[in-house]
Amino acid sequence: MRRSEFQRAVDDEFGERAAFVVTDLSLSGVGYRTAAQALSDGVPPRDVWLALCIEADVPEARRHGVGLLDPRRA
Repeated sequence: MRRSEFQRAVDDEFGERAAFVVTDLSLSGVGYRTAAQALSDGVPPRDVWLALCIEADVPEARRHGVGLLDPRRA
């Protein structure tokens, strides 16, 4: 997962609350840092996304494969 995919996934899942979730929610899965801090510290976006999903009780069905752009149609 790239950072752009992470951001799309967060935006899609949390909508208006996305910025708050990334900057204010402490995530136990990444050492009780916020998602923004963890990313800044070099934690892979996929690990941060999964930690965020666990902390926010995102259903497992919505955790995998998100953030990807739809394939282009020719």
